[in-house]
Amino acid sequence: MTAPHDAPRNAPRIFPRISHVALSVRDLPGMAAFYERIIGLQSMGGDAAVRRLGTGDRVLIELQGDPAARPHDPRQAGLFHTAFLLPDRAALGGWLRHAADAGQRLEGASDHGVSEALYLHDPEGNGIEIYRDRPATDWTRDGDRVHMITARLDLQALLDDGAEGWQGVPTDTIIGHVHLQVGQIDAADDFLTGDLGLTRTFDVPRAGWYGWDGYHHHLAVNVWNSEGAGPRPQGQTGLAEIALTSGTEKDPIEDPWGNRFRFV
Repeated sequence: MTAPHDAPRNAPRIFPRISHVALSVRDLPGMAAFYERIIGLQSMGGDAAVRRLGTGDRVLIELQGDPAARPHDPRQAGLFHTAFLLPDRAALGGWLRHAADAGQRLEGASDHGVSEALYLHDPEGNGIEIYRDRPATDWTRDGDRVHMITARLDLQALLDDGAEGWQGVPTDTIIGHVHLQVGQIDAADDFLTGDLGLTRTFDVPRAGWYGWDGYHHHLAVNVWNSEGAGPRPQGQTGLAEIALTSGTEKDPIEDPWGNRFRFV
């Protein structure tokens, strides 16, 4: 007899996906305005304590207001960046033109082979990536491994290919991946491949990338700023939780540093 939340033995495996990311913030109105005006998300409700923003019928970012929260220390474990995946190059170029028109400063731009990415921070220091994927058929693979690079991105060519008439991010924008700071790579690897069932797809010194179902990565971890960090202190700004869609009901879990994953 099949248990209530177990899939039949011959059913296809349902891989989790990232639903949304929740952040603890000090300036709730200001942060909500940034994610609307600069990132291009739409307000999707909330109250004096919580604001939800997204596109179409999907919440992508939940902001949890706490004016008394202490600013996150960048040397601690927590969020490295939240990555918004746009559907195509025209959308990415359109967002780049919008950011330039809004006077938003970028902090990086890279061609990763599998994707093209733009980097910035929100007003409270949370890292953000805006990117588009190249077709998966164009990725270089070796078994479970996916070859990625970091090369110069031609911003002028991206602008030239950008869609005009910015109206916010497209409705099929999703959270493509989340990159975390951790205290130790081996312990993070055990958690991601064991507790979350991810496959390690790529690595460089002091960092690793992990995906479900052949994707280049849904989660990544590094110790570039946080090597040796212990559990995250309570009452700080930054990552509150990562919400994952899943085909089974599970209790929330935390990695060894208190980064919380909730299944929705």
